[in-house]
Amino acid sequence: MAGPRRPGFYLGVLLSGFIVGGFFTALLDRFLPDSTFKAFFVSTWTPTVGPVSVDLLVVNFTVGPVGLAVSLLSLAGVLVAYFVARSLF
Repeated sequence: MAGPRRPGFYLGVLLSGFIVGGFFTALLDRFLPDSTFKAFFVSTWTPTVGPVSVDLLVVNFTVGPVGLAVSLLSLAGVLVAYFVARSLF
């Protein structure tokens, strides 16, 4: 078993897991017929933050709203990415 991982490792696992899970969510949404199975696995929860305004006297800008769509398959993608990364590294 390896020692403690760096934060970049966990950020990479989260990012790749959410991307793979989002791909599977979009794939199932496109090809599955309307059913309870589809509604359960494809439904998403989207927390949002923003808009956030920053005024630095010389430059001011507004960012947002920024959201993250989380579904059951995206969480499963994070788990799969973690197990694959743990077995490789």
